[in-house]
This record gives sequence, C-alpha cells and structure tokens, in this order.
Amino acid sequence: MNQAKQIRTVVLYQDYFSDFFLKQRQKVKDKIIWTFRLIVTLQFVPKDYLKHISGTDGLYEIRVQQGNNSFRIFCFFDNDKLIILANGFHKKTNKTPKAEIEKALKIKLEYETGK
Repeated sequence: MNQAKQIRTVVLYQDYFSDFFLKQRQKVKDKIIWTFRLIVTLQFVPKDYLKHISGTDGLYEIRVQQGNNSFRIFCFFDNDKLIILANGFHKKTNKTPKAEIEKALKIKLEYETGK
C-alpha cells in the first residue's frame, strides 16, 4: 500500500495531551491515531475531523468518534504546517464546555509566549 505524503506534523506540547491519551481505552487510542493520520496527510481535512472553534483566535478541535463516544483534542497551528496538541477530553454534551476551551486557550498562550 502506498504511504500517503505527510503535509503536516503533529507535535505534543508539554504533557497536556499525553495525560489524556494514556487514560483512554485501546480502541479510543487507535481511533485517535487514525484521525491524526488523516490530518497529517489530507490537504483539506473535513470538518468532521478538524474544526475551528468559533470566537477564538486560531483554536481548533480534532474530533474523534469511537462508537457512541465523542472525544475532542484541542490544537492550533504554528506556521500552517505544524499542529500543536493541547488538552483533550471526553465530550458528554452537545456543547463544548467553556472551561475546556479556556484551558486550551491558556495552553496556546503559554506555547506562544514561550517560543
């Protein structure tokens, strides 16, 4: 099978994402990795998998669906090609909790300030 060309790079920032990832069941981990592969290889990623959070300056959510469970991983871009992973969470309601968005924005600011 042909390897798809990587056009983006996913980078972990601190332990925010790792802490979330390590707590997940294997099926969820597999689906997260599958979703990352899509994001790094597709020129135009469908909104089903990567969506801008409206009202924010450059914050996106990676959307992972495993069975009836929804997971969100916040991220942002650095130079259009690099996706920096912030926090992730198990989404239990239709609306993304404001506290999770605020946490991600704080991580984004921390990253940008420390660069």
